[in-house]
Amino acid sequence: MSPQVLKTAAQDPAQTRPRAIALWLLIVAAMVVLMVAVGGITRLTESGLSITQWNPVSGTLPPLDEAQWQQEFDLYRQTPEYRNETGPAGMDLAAFKFIFFWEWFHRLLGRLIGIAFALPLAWFWVRRAIPAGYKLRLVALLALGGLQGVFGWFMVRSGLSGEMTDVSHFWLSIHLLTAFFTLGGLVWTALDLRALDRDPAAAPARWTAMASWVAAILFVQLLLGAWVAGLNAGLASDSWPLMQGRLIPEYDGARGFFYAATHDPFLIHFLHRWWAWAAVAALIVMARRVKPLERRASIAIHSAFGTQILLGIATVMTGVALWLAVAHQVVGALLVACFAWGAHVLGRRA
Repeated sequence: MSPQVLKTAAQDPAQTRPRAIALWLLIVAAMVVLMVAVGGITRLTESGLSITQWNPVSGTLPPLDEAQWQQEFDLYRQTPEYRNETGPAGMDLAAFKFIFFWEWFHRLLGRLIGIAFALPLAWFWVRRAIPAGYKLRLVALLALGGLQGVFGWFMVRSGLSGEMTDVSHFWLSIHLLTAFFTLGGLVWTALDLRALDRDPAAAPARWTAMASWVAAILFVQLLLGAWVAGLNAGLASDSWPLMQGRLIPEYDGARGFFYAATHDPFLIHFLHRWWAWAAVAALIVMARRVKPLERRASIAIHSAFGTQILLGIATVMTGVALWLAVAHQVVGALLVACFAWGAHVLGRRA
């Protein structure tokens, strides 16, 4: 068989399975949302530095006996977090096992997502079930998942050196926003494939100008939210709409506004709570444009940002209650998925 015949056979629409691949990508997207939830719990319980080494294979299993537990605890006791915070607070081995579980489960889920993506991708590839033009995109999504793991380790490592008692909020934002970007890519690609399943002549959706400026506004809000999480800035105020009894809180501006806007918990908290309304306005404009084309996507966008605002206010007023804060982060991930859906609707071509 000639190479041209092989190429034609590999791209034969009768062999491709766009519907099955779309379903698989949506399942992986749901796993990413779960990953965001577990990551939120890991952050809020201060569990992220409990595992001080990155062992992609051997680290799959937790300690299996008391000697192994004690070895892991001894490694953790060498960290600045233990010396300066949890140690003086009286952390014992039982308390260490609790925080170790969440970090271990977070990493395990990351491995499971990698397997859930890589193995079906290989199967679809061998079966020549991937439609023409989608192989590179799927490989890019796989690479993003791997990069997410690398960024996660850089984030953890940032809290193990010097006298830092926490991870860098910059690395945390890179880690979280990469997850959101991957989630959006999964949803977008799944929607392209579903359209292809309905119409073999369907072209992939375009990225529109509206999607660009709404995405930019939403990106700033998500970035500020990640910094709030990294700096524990949610604890800067337990009142809304005022902070410290005033609209604009006191903050350390000795090094200039830009430094304060990237490092000061009070100012970052203030920016996050009020930039949210810019994001809401942008999403409303987008949803109104989407509504005549696909009403369900418009409803999803409105529901996501409305729920997110309420959860954000409740999180602040409860002093960052664990499950409210986790729900706030999860709905943030769902908002990204809804945005991707709306942007895809705007970019669909006849």
